[in-house]
Amino acid sequence: MEQVVIVGSGPAGLTAAIYAARSQLAPLVITGSALGGQAASSSEIENYPGFPQGVSGAELMQLMQQQAERFGARVEMDDVQEVNLLRHPFTVRAFGAAWETRTLIAATGVAPRVLGVPGESRLKGRGVSYCATCDGFFYKDKTVVVVGGGDSALNEALFLTRFASKVYVVHRRGQWRAQKIAQDRALQNPKIQPVWDAVVTEILGDRQVTGVRISNVRTGAQSLLVADGMFSYVGNRPNTRLFKGQLELDEQGYIVTDRRMHTSVPGVFAAGDVQERTLKQVATAVGGGAMAAMEAEQFLAQMEGNAYPKREA
Repeated sequence: MEQVVIVGSGPAGLTAAIYAARSQLAPLVITGSALGGQAASSSEIENYPGFPQGVSGAELMQLMQQQAERFGARVEMDDVQEVNLLRHPFTVRAFGAAWETRTLIAATGVAPRVLGVPGESRLKGRGVSYCATCDGFFYKDKTVVVVGGGDSALNEALFLTRFASKVYVVHRRGQWRAQKIAQDRALQNPKIQPVWDAVVTEILGDRQVTGVRISNVRTGAQSLLVADGMFSYVGNRPNTRLFKGQLELDEQGYIVTDRRMHTSVPGVFAAGDVQERTLKQVATAVGGGAMAAMEAEQFLAQMEGNAYPKREA
């Protein structure tokens, strides 16, 4: 019987593990398909306190994991397939094993939202990518397209300039949404060429991306960008498939929590991007993870000698 199972290993999940482990709860972290979540794929994180020179996402997540394990957290490299939150103790089933737990912290994060245009699914992994840190090296001296106008899009576009000879940044509006510092860096980089007021309508190529077709949202004019790869950063969708029908979700699919990270089921907490709709940052995920772990510890303390609190009808 586990005291705390944490599903997800991004900043929220690993911070929850640190706090729960320091409370002597020996938490079990089930990583999901990739340790560190989306944060681990960030080429550089400059706005997380304590790293004045910046830090790569992968390095930051490794440090968090080491810190959690130092206090007694256990990290299981597996992917959860099913949870049962309708009875207590809860059941968590992954590919390799199953566990029962008194509390659960959902930190499953978000996944990149797809464009949904012809050619995208067919060419995924053959020029279509959602992670510049993972795949940027393959585009040395080549031309790539980045789709999006937020912080992720511009930061990854800047990262790609280390390899690519040219980076088009396609955005549906006439101005990027990213922080001004990222916008200034992108506009000053000679390898980056903005493509304003445009959307991608098709990704071209047989066995490999050869270009993208775009449409001007104001005039409807069609044009072609010849390119060797396309990186998409048009938002995210919450990873809440496991919890549908068991936890209250909002209209966008995010887990609904109160200010203390409580979900609609007593003993189940959520933290990080899977419940944060406004500011998806490492700093906010860390705060949510710490709160969720402390609330789980309080829940367990209240259960000592008492029955499990039933959900209200």
